[in-house]
Amino acid sequence: MQRTHAAAFVSLLLTASLLGPTGTVYAKPWWMRGIDSNETDFLPPDVAFRVAGRVDGKVLKVRWVIADGYYLYRHKIEVKAESPDLVVAAPELPPGVVKTDPYLGTQQIFTQQVEAVVPYSRIDAGAHPMQIKVTYQGCAEAGLCYPPITKVLFPVAGSGPVAVSVPPDRWEIVAILAGACAFLLAGLVLRKTRKLDLPA
Repeated sequence: MQRTHAAAFVSLLLTASLLGPTGTVYAKPWWMRGIDSNETDFLPPDVAFRVAGRVDGKVLKVRWVIADGYYLYRHKIEVKAESPDLVVAAPELPPGVVKTDPYLGTQQIFTQQVEAVVPYSRIDAGAHPMQIKVTYQGCAEAGLCYPPITKVLFPVAGSGPVAVSVPPDRWEIVAILAGACAFLLAGLVLRKTRKLDLPA
């Protein structure tokens, strides 16, 4: 019984030591270091605004999935050609919701998700991989406005909905690793204290 309690205590201690430094080092997002507000409440920009693109016939479709409590400015969304053979028109966006923003005045915004339709043409009939550069800017309802975000996308061919990848949550990875280490350590502690009776 004492061995089980000792193994459980060692597992708990190991888990706390793994989670403790990680929580303190990464509590502040990199773009908010030095700011005194409640910065741990805000998502990293790639989680708050996930973006992906696909080719659908003669148009590109760029889709943003926006986290709850966040929004994108309609007039801050841009799509430009990045590959040398590509020519793109201005993105066609649905009307947004009107919001009076304390920083930029009355604006149209998007929440939840939005898809831009971008007509395109190619000069070299597709000899180069297709690349587009998207720029967008958004805010959290709680008061944080992110700087403009620019990403280069490689749109994939397909006619289904745009698949937006969800990055794995860092805490899930830490918890899995901590659990595995604690399990391994508990097994080693139990094995070391266990004595086998040898047959006579």
